[in-house]
Amino acid sequence: MDEASTKSKKMIKSSMLSFVFTLIACSTFAEGALKLAVAGLSHGHVDWIFNRKNKDDVQLVGIYETNTALIDRYAKQYGISKNMFFTDLGKMLDEVKPDAVSAFGAVSEHVLVVRACAPRNIHVMVEKPLASTLEDAVEIEQLAEKHHVHVLTNFETSWYESNQQVKSLLDANKLGDIRKVMVNDGHEGPKEIGVSKEFFEILTDPAKNGAGALVDFGCYGANLMTWLMKGEKPLSVTAVSHQNKPDIYKNVDDEASIILQYSGVQCIIQASWNWPFSRKDMELYGTKGYAIAAEATTLRYRLQNQQSEKTEKLAKRKAPFDDPFSVLSAVVKGKLILDEFDCYGLPANVITVAILDAARKSAADHKTIYLSQ
Repeated sequence: MDEASTKSKKMIKSSMLSFVFTLIACSTFAEGALKLAVAGLSHGHVDWIFNRKNKDDVQLVGIYETNTALIDRYAKQYGISKNMFFTDLGKMLDEVKPDAVSAFGAVSEHVLVVRACAPRNIHVMVEKPLASTLEDAVEIEQLAEKHHVHVLTNFETSWYESNQQVKSLLDANKLGDIRKVMVNDGHEGPKEIGVSKEFFEILTDPAKNGAGALVDFGCYGANLMTWLMKGEKPLSVTAVSHQNKPDIYKNVDDEASIILQYSGVQCIIQASWNWPFSRKDMELYGTKGYAIAAEATTLRYRLQNQQSEKTEKLAKRKAPFDDPFSVLSAVVKGKLILDEFDCYGLPANVITVAILDAARKSAADHKTIYLSQ
């Protein structure tokens, strides 16, 4: 096949993809489908929404982004019509009138998205964590309450059935009272795993991300522990951060350890861009046994009356909890009411940001920070 024929076929394929995507976006919505808009394309997780398959609970109606290079990249990669893109957030919201917006920009921009959406009665889901500062988290909470909108925070560990089973054992008193929790999260580093240039710029900018590994992966443990403790704040937060790779991460930490002290309970969060491979696991030790969420569908545990540890392979979480956009749709449509301190909800995530705020201060000032209750 000659070069001209190959080029022609590629152009036809691209044109067909664009037509199909536009047709899907503009067609009659499936009954009960959530009209969703995207705010930002710089966060590496944004591809999730474009790669959803065999689900009709959400339909994309608009994309906000100011970076023209990103617009061109995503339009070409997914065959998206340029008519779907907006460079003005307010204009997009007023024209396409979404039910909800999913934010995929810098963490520091989450409050800007909520400021635009909440007064228009548009619900929001952001990628973890909720905000880059405690002040922004509190403002988001106030806006959500004033305008009666949902603001969810998506954590990958919310999808893990292993974490759910750990909590079930705890709630059933099979583990006794909590004494110690250890949460380990991270990977080799953003550069090492090859994140995009735009995402790298967010993660390594303390103003945009809040910190480095301390926020990027420390937020998981803070969120999970708040959920396990049913919204109880720690009495104190002690953190140590470090730059093992200052030549790569010159403005932020790439290593952090955070100790949360409660009355009779301690949590150790190990957040790192220095692990030999990606990990997200949690260990809970109680007075009657322990349970370890080794990965999303593997649970290890040993109870007081058992002679050895048991391992269970679990099925994935059932719908809608197998997909964050399905959770958002179900919550907005009133089909799902989250528990008070669910990992997705505002109460747990405002506390999560308070913990991260204290951890940053602790690491910077080399002292324990005591939280007011």
